[in-house]
Amino acid sequence: MKRSEFTAVVPVAGMGTRLRPHTYTYPKVLLTVGDKPIIGHILDELQKAGIKKVCMVVGYLGEKIKEYVNKNYKGLEVFYVEQTEQKGLGHAIWLTRGCVKGPVMVMLGDTILDADLSKFMDPKEDCIAVKEVADPRRFGVVEVKNGYISAMVEKPEHPKTKLAIVGIYSFQDSAMLYGSLDRLVNSGRTTKGEVQFTDAMAQMVKDGHKIKPVAIEGWYDCGKPETLLETNRYILDNKKFSPRAKNSLIIPPVYISPTAKVQNSIVGPYAAIGDGARIDSSIVSDSIVNEHASITNMNLSGSLVGPSATVVGRKDQLNVGENSEIRFDKNACEL
Repeated sequence: MKRSEFTAVVPVAGMGTRLRPHTYTYPKVLLTVGDKPIIGHILDELQKAGIKKVCMVVGYLGEKIKEYVNKNYKGLEVFYVEQTEQKGLGHAIWLTRGCVKGPVMVMLGDTILDADLSKFMDPKEDCIAVKEVADPRRFGVVEVKNGYISAMVEKPEHPKTKLAIVGIYSFQDSAMLYGSLDRLVNSGRTTKGEVQFTDAMAQMVKDGHKIKPVAIEGWYDCGKPETLLETNRYILDNKKFSPRAKNSLIIPPVYISPTAKVQNSIVGPYAAIGDGARIDSSIVSDSIVNEHASITNMNLSGSLVGPSATVVGRKDQLNVGENSEIRFDKNACEL
């Protein structure tokens, strides 16, 4: 079986509520980490693995996602399916049944993984990525027997293991997967109010289907400001950039977009400066400055600055959404 025969399903319909105010007007997967948006890193890995066809589940602010993907990934055959109601991951994947035939790989759109995708493309076995975590109650959890998954449950109150499901799933026969999802959706069964992907796979396991757990080390969440910054640090550590800026000191690791303008500033370590951003007379470290944002006379650390935001004139820690403008003086603070 050729890798190009796989279709990748990438759900990106979530609203990203934990990343507000950024996600009021901007999809979470388009926020920058390192040198590009979250979804860009995911699609890069799929292309590297030889996958040619992608089906994306969009919803909230989906047109912006389509615009970015269509502009930057012309080498991929991309289909879009809309999830108009947030009914869970199982429901989102079920919606893609009309554009997937043959083998399928599901990659969640809000997590960056450091994994060899070839391990998930074995023509003889279905696989799920797992990782041992400190608190598995927030995840789908698997039990393993004789090298295969013997049971799995979504967000258990009393987990029997610490092996969490972490965002890569591959199935050689997508018809079997979608059949299980069909039965789950048509039954009306939900867990914690949603149609859970874990429930559909758990039923497959109960019916005797073999699914192999594949342990991975690198798993980087992009769901909250603090974890987004952690992921940014990981990417900057692992990619080698050599940025330059006028009359400025660069303390690596740093990424500065070729279209950004940085002058009279100290940038780094662990700063990512997006396309068209402007940094003037400022110190920026351990922060993400998104596209077309403007920073002047500031000392920022541990901060997220949203697309097209303007920040002028004071030391602070900020979490600034798209098209915001912040000015600090005695009389006003504009947002």
